[in-house]
Amino acid sequence: MPALTSPFITSFSHAILTWPVQNTSLTKDYVSLLILVLSTVFALTWYLWIFCLRKEKGSPPGPSGLPLVGSLPFLDPELHTYFARLARKYGPVLKIMLGSKAGIIITSPSAAREVLKDHDVTFANRDVPAAGRAASYGGRDIVWTPYGPEWRMLRKVCVLKMLSNTTLDSVYGLRRREVRETVRYFYGRAGSPVNVGEQMFLTVLNVVTSMMWGGTVQGEARARLGAEFRQLVTEFTALLGKPNVSDFFPGLARFDLQGVVKQMNVLVGRLDKIFEMMIEQRLRIEKDTEAAATTGDRERAGEDFLQYLLKLKEEEDGKIPLTMVGIKALLMDMVVGGTDTSSNTVEFAMAEVMNKPHVLAKVQQELDAVVGKDNIVEESHIGSLPYLQAVMKESLRLHPALPLMVPHCPSEDTVVGGFTIPKGSRVFVNVWAIHRDPNLWENPSEFEPERFLNRNRTGDYSGNDFTYFPFGSGRRICAGVAMAERMALYSLATLFHSFDWKLPQGENMDLSEQFGIVLKKKVSLTAIPMPRLSDPALYE
Repeated sequence: MPALTSPFITSFSHAILTWPVQNTSLTKDYVSLLILVLSTVFALTWYLWIFCLRKEKGSPPGPSGLPLVGSLPFLDPELHTYFARLARKYGPVLKIMLGSKAGIIITSPSAAREVLKDHDVTFANRDVPAAGRAASYGGRDIVWTPYGPEWRMLRKVCVLKMLSNTTLDSVYGLRRREVRETVRYFYGRAGSPVNVGEQMFLTVLNVVTSMMWGGTVQGEARARLGAEFRQLVTEFTALLGKPNVSDFFPGLARFDLQGVVKQMNVLVGRLDKIFEMMIEQRLRIEKDTEAAATTGDRERAGEDFLQYLLKLKEEEDGKIPLTMVGIKALLMDMVVGGTDTSSNTVEFAMAEVMNKPHVLAKVQQELDAVVGKDNIVEESHIGSLPYLQAVMKESLRLHPALPLMVPHCPSEDTVVGGFTIPKGSRVFVNVWAIHRDPNLWENPSEFEPERFLNRNRTGDYSGNDFTYFPFGSGRRICAGVAMAERMALYSLATLFHSFDWKLPQGENMDLSEQFGIVLKKKVSLTAIPMPRLSDPALYE
C-alpha cells in the first residue's frame, strides 16, 4: 500500500492556490476579482461537500476534509499512528476521504472479525495501487490477484506445496547454511559494531533465493546474484511506498503523472531478466540430469521451488493452469514479500530484547538449558524454547510487519459495526492499534513476553483471535506464516545463543518505527557481538 504523506498534497495544493498572485502579468484588480471568484467557488464547493457527506445514510463518522482532496493535506506520514488517533476520536469504524477514494479504518476486534471472517468473501479482493499492479505482472501474483479460481490456484501452490511444513522441513539445510554463514560473519567482527538489520536482510534473502533456485546457482554467481537482488528489493519497496497521485485520483492513473509506473516497469524488467536466466538454467539442468533422475542418483540439493513450478506448468491435466507469467509473479512475491518482513521481524525482536537486559538473560538461560554452551542451535530445539517463542510473539504484537495489513476492497456495499461500507472503498485494518489497545492489553506499550506464557493467551498465528493477528486473518492471511516463523525463531535462537550483544558506547536504543510498505526500524540496529560459546570451533 502506498505511504501517504501530506507534504506531497500540500505542496500541490499550494501551487494551484497561489498561482494567480505569483503571475505578475495580471493586474491588481483582476487578481482581486479572481481571488473573490475562487473563494466563492471554494466556499460553495465546501458547503456541497459537507452537505453531501452528511446526507450519506449510514456512513461511518470521520473527518470532513477538503473538497476534491479530502483529508490528504492532513495526513501524517506515520499512517498507523495517525489512524489510531482518528479512531480514538471517531470510533472503531471511521471513514476518511483520500482524494476521490473513500478509506475505511477498522480499529476493533469485533469490526475486524466482521471484515475478515463474517464477510470475508465480500472483502476478499484488494484495492490494487498502480505501482503494485505494475510490480506483479498486472496483478497476477498471490497478493493482488482478485479472489477467484486463479487466486485459489496460486494459494494452493504456495500453501500446500511450496510453503507446507513438509517442504520447509526438506529445505532446512538451506536455512541452516545461511544462518551459520551469518554467525561466521559476526564472529569475524566480534567486539566491533555490525549492522544487524543489514545482515539479517541478506541472510533472509539468501535463504529465500536458495529455496527458489538453490540447486540452480552456486558459488560466486550466487553471491553476485544475492547482492543484485538486495539492491533491487530495496529500490522496489521504496518505490511501492512512494505517494502516487494515481492512487488518490484513479481517473488520472492513465497519465502516470509522477512516472511511478514507468520506474516500476524498469525494476520489474531487471528482475524479469534474472527470472528468465534462472528458468533457462533450470530447464538446462533438468535436461542434463534426466538420466540421473531415472537411476535414482539425483542429489536432493538440486531440487528447488522453481523446479517444482516448471514441472507443474508442464502438467496438462487442466487442474492447475499455471502459466510462465504466474511462475514469475510467484517468484516476485517470494523475493520481495519474503525478505523485508522477516528480516525486520528479527531486527525489532533483537532490539526489544537488548533493551530489556532481564529478558535477554531469560532467553539465554533457556537456550543454555536446552542447547548447552558446547553445542549449536538446531531448528529441532525451537519447540523446547517457549520463552523465545513468547519473545517473538510479543515483538510482533508491538511491531506487526504490515501494520495496516494489505488494504481490502469490498465487492458490494456491506454493513460493518452498524455502518455502511461502500463498494470499492479502501479498507484498512489497523492491527497495530488493536495490538496496543489498553482495553485489550495490560501495559500495551511495554515489551513483556511473559504475557504469552499465560495459558489464556497462546498468541498463535492462525488469525482466529482478533485481538492478536500479526499475519492477518481469513482467506487472505499471509501465505508465508510457517516460513516466517521458522526463519525468525531459528535466527533469533542462534544469534542470542552464540553471542552477547551490546550497543556501541554512548548510544541508546532507538525503537522508533517508520511506516511504509512494511514496518521498519527508523534507525537500523547496530550492535556489538561478543562470543559466548565454549569452543571457537562452534563458530565455524
